[in-house]
Order: sequence, then C-alpha cells, then structure tokens
Amino acid sequence: MLVSHQQRVGVNSLAVDAIDQVLMNSRLHYLGSAARIIEPVRHLAILTCMDARVDVSALLGLRPGDAHVIRNAGGRASTDTVRALAISQAVMHTREVMVIHHTECALGRFSQAQLDEQISAASGHHFAEELGCFTDPIGAIAEDLERLRACPYLPARDKIRGFMYDLASNLLTEVFAPDRAPH
Repeated sequence: MLVSHQQRVGVNSLAVDAIDQVLMNSRLHYLGSAARIIEPVRHLAILTCMDARVDVSALLGLRPGDAHVIRNAGGRASTDTVRALAISQAVMHTREVMVIHHTECALGRFSQAQLDEQISAASGHHFAEELGCFTDPIGAIAEDLERLRACPYLPARDKIRGFMYDLASNLLTEVFAPDRAPH
C-alpha cells in the first residue's frame, strides 16, 4: 500500500527523521529552467569527496543544471568515476573537469588496513576492496589528475584541474601536477 508523505509524517509530528526533512525540502525547491536542460550549462564536471562537510554548490556558487557533480570516498579518480566522466563528456558534452579533495579526509587519516577492518567489523563480512587511501593529500590530487589526463575514454582532457579545499578556512587552492606547475 502506498502512503503519502503527509499521511506518514502527520502535521503535529515532533520527531521528523532526516529523510522526511529532505522530502519536505524537496517540495519547497524550485529547479528553474536550467535544470530542464540535459547537458550541464557550464559544461563542467566536478569530482569531489562524499564528505557531508563539502557543499559543492554553495562553495562554487552552482545552481541546479550547472555541472555534473560526481562524489565518492576521497574524491578519487576510481574506475567508476572514470566511467561517469566518460559518459559526462561523450554524451552530455562536459569539457572541463574539476577535482576537489579536502582537508581532514578519512582516506588520508586511515590506512587501507584500518578501513578494511572497520568495514569488516561493522558489516560482519570480510572487506578487501581498494579504497584509494593516501598519506600525501597533495600527491593524491596530482595522482588523480594524471590518471584522468591519461584516460583515453575522456575526449576533453586539456582542462582537468585539481584543488584542495581547506575546511577550516573555506579556501580552495589549486594543485598542479609536477609537470604542469606554473613557471
């Protein structure tokens, strides 16, 4: 049986869970005309971390329909990310890629073994998937930039840039791969 959101929550409900809150927000949200266009208006794809502290739209002043935002643990250029970017560029005609990592990232604070252990303990199942942990945050950005620039499935590889977002200062700093540093 389907129950409407209003029937389930009730008008006088004091305890509203997170899903109900975002459902209420969705009714108040107007996407505007830009969101009706399939291709991102700015022809931009952004790869960033799934960390809830990183509000990409607010940080970059984006509106719905402006850019593709691809999020994963660490904002790493994983195989799934490359697939998403290949579709973004080949089908949706994005032409620039912005890679944004951030300070205090879990993939930089924990080792692969520590995360494997935590996930295994929490799930009750052995976990041994590659997560892209790193010890050098700037090096991780440079590594992701190089992986994307070398990917033959991305038709637009000349405008791929990387940034470190400092959560404490709210500043973005551009990171250059060693062979592309400004002179």
